[in-house]
Amino acid sequence: MRALALITLPALAASCSPAAPMPPLPPPTSAATHHAVSPPRGPLEAPSATARTSGYAGHGAESVPPEVLARFAPPALEPGVSRRIESMLDLSAPVGVLPSPDGKTMYFTWSLSGSPQVWREDGPKTFPVQLTGGEDVSRVEATTPDGKLLVVLRDRKGEENPGLYVQSAAGGPLTLVQHTPKVQTLFAFVSDDSRYVYFRANDIRVDSYAIYRWSTRTHERELVFSEPGLWSVADHDGARILLTKATGARSREVWEYDESTKKLTALFGQGETEEYEPLYAAQPGELLVETPKLGEFRRLYRVKRPAAPGPLDAKSVTAVTPDVAADVSDVKIDRARRNIYVTLNDRGFTRAHVFDAKTFASTLVGPRDAAHVSFGGATPDGRRVVVNVSRERAPTTAYLWDSATKQLTQWLVPSAPETDPSTFAVAKVESYPARDGTKIPVLVRRPDKCDAPCPVVVLFHGGPEGQSKPGFNVLAQLFVDAGFVFLEPNVRGSDGYGKKWLHADDGPKRLDIVTDIEDAAKWARATFASGGKAPKVGIMGGSYGGYSTLLGMTKFAGAYDAGVAIVGMSSLLTFLENTAPYRRALRTSEYGDPVKDRDALVALSPITYIDKLDAPILLIQGATDPRVPVGEAIQMHSALERRGVTAEMIVFPDEGHGAQKRKNRVLMFGHSLAFLEAHLKGRTPTSAPKK
Repeated sequence: MRALALITLPALAASCSPAAPMPPLPPPTSAATHHAVSPPRGPLEAPSATARTSGYAGHGAESVPPEVLARFAPPALEPGVSRRIESMLDLSAPVGVLPSPDGKTMYFTWSLSGSPQVWREDGPKTFPVQLTGGEDVSRVEATTPDGKLLVVLRDRKGEENPGLYVQSAAGGPLTLVQHTPKVQTLFAFVSDDSRYVYFRANDIRVDSYAIYRWSTRTHERELVFSEPGLWSVADHDGARILLTKATGARSREVWEYDESTKKLTALFGQGETEEYEPLYAAQPGELLVETPKLGEFRRLYRVKRPAAPGPLDAKSVTAVTPDVAADVSDVKIDRARRNIYVTLNDRGFTRAHVFDAKTFASTLVGPRDAAHVSFGGATPDGRRVVVNVSRERAPTTAYLWDSATKQLTQWLVPSAPETDPSTFAVAKVESYPARDGTKIPVLVRRPDKCDAPCPVVVLFHGGPEGQSKPGFNVLAQLFVDAGFVFLEPNVRGSDGYGKKWLHADDGPKRLDIVTDIEDAAKWARATFASGGKAPKVGIMGGSYGGYSTLLGMTKFAGAYDAGVAIVGMSSLLTFLENTAPYRRALRTSEYGDPVKDRDALVALSPITYIDKLDAPILLIQGATDPRVPVGEAIQMHSALERRGVTAEMIVFPDEGHGAQKRKNRVLMFGHSLAFLEAHLKGRTPTSAPKK
């Protein structure tokens, strides 16, 4: 059963003061120092030092000299500024909510203590009890079907090399399943008899995931499956395990592995580049498959288990969801195969439907006026499921829906201390014209008052297959409260608008549509002008949004007056060389092949246009980031430093791909806001990062 993915926008930060020139980076480290297991070099491992195009190598804190971390450590904010940001971050709600098997207890992840930790609530609207502690991010992944244990995932310093643990459902010490340095240990499922926790890990090959099981009785680990490949468990049914093998950023092959016979069988997707998300259906010999293959948008289909591998076509499937201009965004099924839980992405708004797994009759669940309604965990018998409800002006609230009575019962109460969320700006869905006439969707939030013309901040989402959505948004409100118009475009390449839109930026095709970044600034200057005076316009974003920021400030120099780039790629070539091996093949399918598409990757790299940048920029990075290596920010800063451009940088030594700890999120939000206020409003920042 597929877990709901949590995607968070990296928080922000900025500013320091002049210091000595940056020391050189250390030489490349060996594979043995990068991985707990030292396997033979695989086809997706980083190229040799002599084949590199960059002056840095690898990723993680060990790739950065201590003196660099010390130089670019985040400075403190003025207490008043910190207090304002802290108040906003206190507007929080639990995530990843799971019911106990009997539906009488809820388990969830909440950052109330400063970093995400596991909590328990023993009744609707009662006081929750914290079960895990410390600064390391801890998330509840599952409850065992017998209700006795929780499965907990814990990461260290944002390295994205988490470990798995189990804990008594009543609380107490964690018991280690597996947590190995430089290895990803990721939860798969718990067996129906609660005897085994299944997980996948890249501890045999750094570019592949093997499947293991761990006994809850003997605490012994067994290898289940170790064929090379980027495998994930999609579902399980007795001895059968439904697997997907990633072949690209979204493309998947579907396979089945039988534990009893040790036989691996190809089902479909082999030789294709299609997106498939499968589950076992209630009917024997049938699968549920979410895919956009047969239309422009993702739909859910019933598929007879194929007798031989081959592509799916319209004759071999039966549609479950209607043919509408909206994507099925998530599908789950409970252990009892009683209900199917489907969420629909309707132009950025989320709608939730429960389908009877045998009759396929559907029920729309949740209030109609909510921005987003989605599903959490379900009880094993399928009678109850968690329903998350998010409104424009309130943090997410969790309910328990009873399929027998069709009733919603509120359980979790979100926090909003010292703040009135009813005053939050509501995003309006508008559009701006690209230079070829294409209408680009954009969310617009306007302040109640500002010094006309209101300065504008344009935030680009990550992914690049992400999507900015309407709804409750603390980061947006911080800028609106400060008098900024806040824009979030969904440029071509974003999810939620059909597969043609989604794949418009694949590989070298990105050259044709990155102009959407510049066109957003042109539209903002014209639209929000006042009295014949154009506003100043800033740009910011995290991950691919950070890359978009760097490109907007370099290739499209002059379009934006200042920028904040968080964990963004400065060179697509060096990024692909140094990102974690388990990600490289997937990212190559999105951005292009470093050999075949080299010219396009150079043309799409912000550092190619470094000599054009003439506006202030702030770079924010986590030292332990395995996705976008810290070297991406360092090489950009070094190049700008040599040119004498106003470039400031913050590096968090204890964070990875965006900040998780509350203290660091405060610094990122605070410094980003201060930096853009200084350069778009002319205000003196209360503190400044290193230049």
